[in-house]
Amino acid sequence: MPALGLGVYQSTPEETVPAVESAIKSGYRLIDTAAAYGNEKEVGEGIRRSGVDRSDLFVITKLWLTDYGYNSTLRAFDTSLSNLGLDHLDLYLLHWPVPSDLDATAASYKAAEKLLADGRVRAIGVCNSSPDHLTGLMERTEVVPAVNQVELHPHFTQSDVRDFDTRHGVITQSWSPIGGVNRYFAAAPSSVKDPLQDQVVTELAAKYGKTPAQVILRWHIGHGLCAIPKSVTPHRIAENIDIFDFSLSSTEVAAIDALDTGVRGGPNPDEVRLDSFS
Repeated sequence: MPALGLGVYQSTPEETVPAVESAIKSGYRLIDTAAAYGNEKEVGEGIRRSGVDRSDLFVITKLWLTDYGYNSTLRAFDTSLSNLGLDHLDLYLLHWPVPSDLDATAASYKAAEKLLADGRVRAIGVCNSSPDHLTGLMERTEVVPAVNQVELHPHFTQSDVRDFDTRHGVITQSWSPIGGVNRYFAAAPSSVKDPLQDQVVTELAAKYGKTPAQVILRWHIGHGLCAIPKSVTPHRIAENIDIFDFSLSSTEVAAIDALDTGVRGGPNPDEVRLDSFS
């Protein structure tokens, strides 16, 4: 799995096709979408327009809460694969843990295990899962999740999740890696503290001749994380992947680590139910 990819959360269908095409032409090889985003068809179209061989790409999508359960997961997977116009997925994720219904969560994951055994997906995993969520799931299933995709940025570093994932051989993948979630869900986005404006980040950007976003994305890479920043703007898409010609020192990484507030920007996974977000 590539260390950096394009996320398409909140990308409209009209924006998604050119964004995916632009990203692939800029060197991206990982595209992350979800059934709930409503743009799987457009992701597939962007992939086809790029002209890059399918075998060179890593495509992720996710199962939504309304399709949890064994048989419904298999049907939802077929729908996603058809929407994308692909014959297999590289990674299939459960979009949220559902602590109030571990049976439904485990049933969906067992369906994903079947898809893995049948060769229809190359890897399976979860999103937004705490150590407790992962422990409960792994007690009920056979295959350790390959990936745990969670909210993770300099203001919410999730060190406990990262440590647990590392101990169990799970790759931590960062959604909203630059901290945009703080604006998406805030009642007053203009009042939100933005990691891109932190003095530590802006000073490092000036030092290295990079943008604050590039510094933050390089911080993710320094921690061995996979980051999936979202953008629909071609020059920002190109900027976001232009982070492999410099690196941060351990002291600089630690300085960014110290920006952690412990405050989550997105929904609390402990409160998610099967009827959440309806």
